[in-house]
Amino acid sequence: RGNVCLKMLTIQGTPLATTVGLIIGTGMSSHLPASNVALIVEGLCKTYDKTIAVRSLSFSLVAGSTTGLLGGNGAGKTTTIGMIMGLIEPTSGSIRVFGHDMAHDRHRVLGRMNFESPYVDMPHRLTVRQNLRVFARLYGTSDIERKIARLAEDLALVEFLDRPSGSLSAGQKTRVALAKALINDPELLLLDEPTASLDPDTADWVRAYLEAHRRDLNCTILLASHNMAEVERLCDRVIMLKQGSLVDDASPAELLTRYGRSNLEDVFLDVARGRGIPPPFHWAASARWCCAIPTCCVRPGRES
Repeated sequence: RGNVCLKMLTIQGTPLATTVGLIIGTGMSSHLPASNVALIVEGLCKTYDKTIAVRSLSFSLVAGSTTGLLGGNGAGKTTTIGMIMGLIEPTSGSIRVFGHDMAHDRHRVLGRMNFESPYVDMPHRLTVRQNLRVFARLYGTSDIERKIARLAEDLALVEFLDRPSGSLSAGQKTRVALAKALINDPELLLLDEPTASLDPDTADWVRAYLEAHRRDLNCTILLASHNMAEVERLCDRVIMLKQGSLVDDASPAELLTRYGRSNLEDVFLDVARGRGIPPPFHWAASARWCCAIPTCCVRPGRES
């Protein structure tokens, strides 16, 4: 009836709050090894029956950087983010976040991560404030009411903080989703079209907020977006995907020079339509198959 009490909910006799606290890894971040590399993805592959969503994807992110993940619909962006978060199990390959293997030690780092997408709804009957309280408790956030009040002020949520989440407009839901993603001051922030449904003024303000968040907390951001101006403004580097494969990886300026274009939108169209693309990268002869589907991965001697 619009209220959630974590202390009353159990999983096989164990309080849900305790179980989630162990999964999220509350209080463990101080014991994790320091590194300048926030994320390492190696040979990542995901298939659904005979459909290849992601194929042999490898990249790493330096701590404190913002990287754009670009590609058309079905390129594998959301699937990649889902695998990094541990929500989708890879067919093969590995993901390491702050030095920990997500296949075995995700509970040690999930409390240092968060995710935002305007396409993932929160419980509609709970108010915005109640939803934020639930997620704050799940992440072990301290001083919850102060944190919610600050985010509500920063992201202009105050006027609808006590309204049911299901009654909000698309733009309001987007801002609430961003507040949820920032509730634990994440060190790795995964964003899937964070300014979708926002008017230009609010979208510009959100981008400035994200820039300040990265600068103040040395946060690492992986941004999937179809807004090329947003990517040019926020990102130090751009990873371009097509049909699940990495087709280019460079800074925005380097991509503009490489494709002879004046803006990233034209570069995006060149990649999406297969025109003006530089010669394909030749994989080392030691490249391995990542799964049992013959068309998925790179054979020795083949081009990606």
